[in-house]
Amino acid sequence: MAVLNELEPKEVFRFFEEISAIPRGSRDTKRISDYLVAFAKERDLKVIQDEVNNVIIFQPGTPGYEESEPVILQGHMDAPGVRSQPQRQYRPGPHDFENDGLELYVEDGFLKAKDTTLGGDDGVAVAMALALLDSREIPHPPIEAVFTVDEELGMEGAEAIDLTVLKGKKLINLDSEEEKTLTVGC
Repeated sequence: MAVLNELEPKEVFRFFEEISAIPRGSRDTKRISDYLVAFAKERDLKVIQDEVNNVIIFQPGTPGYEESEPVILQGHMDAPGVRSQPQRQYRPGPHDFENDGLELYVEDGFLKAKDTTLGGDDGVAVAMALALLDSREIPHPPIEAVFTVDEELGMEGAEAIDLTVLKGKKLINLDSEEEKTLTVGC
C-alpha cells in the first residue's frame, strides 16, 4: 500500500517508497542494484552494472537537448543499517535488515521508518534521479546517472567503479546534508 502518495514531488516519493521496500544495507546491494538495472531495461535505457553492483544508467537528452553536454547525476544506493529510537540512540530491535524493507510512515509532518533510520541518505538521491529518468515532461541534456554501492562503509563502490564510460564533465552529487544549498567544488 502506498504510504507516501500524498507527498510532493509525487514521483520522487513514489520511487523512494519503491526502493525503501528493498533491503539495501551496505554490502547487501545486489537487490537494489538489480532493481536499477530492471528500471533502465524497462525504459530501453543503456545500463551498466559492474561486478560490485555499481550501476550507470544513460538517458539521451530530450528534444532540443540531444547534442548538449551530458550531466552526471550521482548518488549511492546503500543505506546505513541501524536501528533507532526517537532520541536517535541506536539499540537492538526487531528490524531484519537482510530480509525486510522499511515500514514508512508520516508523523507530525516528518517521514520516518519504523524501528530504524529512514535511509534517506541516500535513497532520496536515487529516487530523484529515477524520477528524472522516468519523466517525459522535464527537458534535460543527456544524463549519466551513477549509483554507487557501499558509500556508508567508506566509498568502496566509488573506488571500484570504471568512470571511463562517462562523457559528462559536470557532476551533480545528490548526497548532501544541507537543503537548498549548492556546493561548488570537491
